Amino acid sequence: MTARRVLAPRIDFSALRRELDLPEGFSAEAEREAGQAAALRFDGRPDRTDLEFVTIDPPTSKDLDQALLLVRRDGGYRVHYAIADVAAFVEPGGALERETWQRGQTVYLPDGKVPLHPPVLSEGAASLLPDQVRPAVLWTIDLDADGSTVAVDVARALVRSRAKLNYEGVQADADGGKLHPSVALLPEIGKLLVGLGLARGAVNLPMPEQEIEPDGDGWRLTLRAPVAVEEYNAQISLLTGMAAARIMLDGGVGLLRTMPPAPRETVEALRVAAGALGVPWPENATPGQVIAAIDPGQPRAAAFLDQAAEMMRGAGYTAFDGAPPEQPLHAAVAAPYAHVTAPLRRLADRYVTEVCLALHGGAEVPRWARDALPKLPEVMSRTDRVAGSADRAAVDLVEAVLLQGRVGETFEAAVLDVDPARHRADIAIDDPPVRARCEGSDLPLGERTTVRLTEADPAKRKVVFQGVQQKA
Repeated sequence: MTARRVLAPRIDFSALRRELDLPEGFSAEAEREAGQAAALRFDGRPDRTDLEFVTIDPPTSKDLDQALLLVRRDGGYRVHYAIADVAAFVEPGGALERETWQRGQTVYLPDGKVPLHPPVLSEGAASLLPDQVRPAVLWTIDLDADGSTVAVDVARALVRSRAKLNYEGVQADADGGKLHPSVALLPEIGKLLVGLGLARGAVNLPMPEQEIEPDGDGWRLTLRAPVAVEEYNAQISLLTGMAAARIMLDGGVGLLRTMPPAPRETVEALRVAAGALGVPWPENATPGQVIAAIDPGQPRAAAFLDQAAEMMRGAGYTAFDGAPPEQPLHAAVAAPYAHVTAPLRRLADRYVTEVCLALHGGAEVPRWARDALPKLPEVMSRTDRVAGSADRAAVDLVEAVLLQGRVGETFEAAVLDVDPARHRADIAIDDPPVRARCEGSDLPLGERTTVRLTEADPAKRKVVFQGVQQKA
């Protein structure tokens, strides 16, 4: 699937910021602490600037959490993964730490983000920007020839990234056989990790994403399917998160990102939907393997993916100190897993990292980190809801602005989900790339149909279509 773009006029997102009660800036005390921290030196750390790291992020990103270097070793591979050492810049008990607890995570809006940390840190001294020596937490993970983990090390170090790459550019280089040497093994290792995940029951939903991008005085609404190297890069993060979870479970203290396995009846309902939509489900295949084999650009496959999303319910954070959690798994990963690779943008990662460093090094977990663990699930769940609301509300607003002058027009759409009891469905419009509610019965699940726009209200951020009766 290629990206589709539609231009929207100038839009003011300030009302959305007020509605979500997003902070406008940091306190003077927090800014002062951040400025002082930005001037710190870390000369006593082990120097690993010899490792030729690169980052892979969206082109405009400056808050760079992760840097990557992949090398071949006898019998397998070595993954060097440097993570921004945010704890080195945030004083426990200080004003900056308190404000990060209020924010929980970075919230992204089209006209600018609301960062977890002041930009002097998140886009400056703590960010793994190219050609800058930075303090980092260095994960070194050895894999065998099949991609299975055989050894893990984690320690503080100084690192230096050599280049800031982006997904589309890396994918183009992969397609052209000219990948940067530091990530030349990414497709090879990524495919192995994907295969291992599918074999143990992992599920990845390759849903195209609606994105809003600036375009002169207006905005582009883009429907973008993830490129292959995005998934491979995500596999490195998952690999590290699983290693972190194992360290904490073995050490008896930590914070996991969890999601319960889907109930049997949900999986059976998905199997029935596959039959109705003509999606092949080979005998003994897991849902993840079925999903991996389909083309999400086809209407029936897109409808199947929408049904499959029902399996991904109940994600949260689970803290433990002593006995391990009764349910330690993240069902989509099909393994215990922890968030540890995005500390510039997510509060929990800073504390999980500190726990892993202590446990792996045979030291006591710092009291400030240990005491934070049971409080983090509520903060992260609350701010997850805020971030999700911001994403959806911004897209809803742009969709309504795009379509407000086209009420009464008809559009071609794919039917993604139907609710016969309420006589409505979820549909995806091709042009512009809009997903919306459609009123009417007898809408054909997984098929293309014609719909008429009946409402497009930017004030309500609401778009509604009506099914058009087809002539016999």
